[in-house]
Amino acid sequence: MNHSYLTYNLILRSLCRSNLHSAAKLVYDWMRCDGQIPDNWLLGFLVSSYAVVGRLDVSKELLADVQCHSNVGVNAAVYNDLFNVLIRQNKVLDAVFMFRELIRLQYKPVTFTVNILMRGLCRAREISEAFKLLEELRSFGCFPDLITYNTLIHGLCRISEVDRARSLLREVCLNGEFGPDVVTYTTIIWGYCKLSMMEEGTLLFDEMFRSGTVPNTFTFNALIDGFGKLGDMASALAMYEKMLVNGCPPDVATFTSLMNGYFRVGKVHQAMDMWHTMNNKNICASLYTYSVLVSGLCNNNRLHEARDILGLLNENYIVPQPFIYNPVIDGYCKSGNVDEANKIVAEMEMNRCKPDKLTYTILIIGHCMKGRMPEAISIFNKMLAVGCAPDEITVNNLRSCLLKVGMPGEAARVKEVLSQNLPCSTSSLKKSYHESTRADVPVIEVLVQTSG
Repeated sequence: MNHSYLTYNLILRSLCRSNLHSAAKLVYDWMRCDGQIPDNWLLGFLVSSYAVVGRLDVSKELLADVQCHSNVGVNAAVYNDLFNVLIRQNKVLDAVFMFRELIRLQYKPVTFTVNILMRGLCRAREISEAFKLLEELRSFGCFPDLITYNTLIHGLCRISEVDRARSLLREVCLNGEFGPDVVTYTTIIWGYCKLSMMEEGTLLFDEMFRSGTVPNTFTFNALIDGFGKLGDMASALAMYEKMLVNGCPPDVATFTSLMNGYFRVGKVHQAMDMWHTMNNKNICASLYTYSVLVSGLCNNNRLHEARDILGLLNENYIVPQPFIYNPVIDGYCKSGNVDEANKIVAEMEMNRCKPDKLTYTILIIGHCMKGRMPEAISIFNKMLAVGCAPDEITVNNLRSCLLKVGMPGEAARVKEVLSQNLPCSTSSLKKSYHESTRADVPVIEVLVQTSG
């Protein structure tokens, strides 16, 4: 009795979803013995499913089998899904190698597929490999489109090679088939703003206007964020006003950047005005908005207000992270109020937010400064118990205080822990501390829309 295609389709999908891929391969072989060839829908599912579990050899075997024995051939969507799976697994170079193997087997790709590979290479910072694909594109029988250039421009801006990205923009402008769009311009403007090259970013913004390309919210946000980080609030506000005039609605990133800028120049009142304006517009704050608020208030010695902001996290269903709590804990420790710092850590843990290495370091140093050595040792032991390896700052402060109060045995034990677990230098922890507690907004990246 020969089974129908529907039967094989059902069993193959069920086995793969149950992670029984060896059994699925056996059923696939029976299917082929029955003279059945999978269509592109089933083939795509099988190829991606085997790639997900690391059986790329089977994926290649299935592709070769259908390519050789099917009159229809393999649809580009099958390859696209496979390459996307490999890119998600951080195997973009494997994907490119497989792509080149397929080319040698007379595979005819489409531009969309090459764009997927370029996007993966750019995300992995393999820019030179992405440009190789661009050079070879026409030899594959494909032609670059705007998404191709936008992907490369975004990749270059991510690694701060904005001048090369600008050259690609000129190439697009000279191209007779298509011109740059809002994503092209905005990505390069963001690249300039990331490097604090605000004059170049503003000039490109003006050029964008002259070309007839209408800026969007991302465009204005990149410039507002750049000016805010430099403390140039006059320019940031002028760009905000221009944003409103052009009918671009401000979003959470807009207000977060403005708040961040005001906090940087010590204008807490204006920063809080922006916070209230955002709430009045019913714009929900993000995790980084709260980070900016808390860090900004702490940096301006407004610990009680920062403490109140922490209380809003649960009310607004924000999943907290240690970098939001650490500035407040640090502020109370530095002011000598370690009891309040302990309370915040307890609340932090109640909210299912685990303290990180920096949290423990702040607490240990804070207790050492107050001479509360039993509590400092207890926190140190807890730090070790949860798998946080202490570093030089933590150990050196604790050892110094233990020696001062006449506890050389504990000091020797602490030193031994450092020699066994030292994961980073003092300078690297200082950098980590600075980056974790500063009032900073993550750069607003413009995501190139390459669907699939």
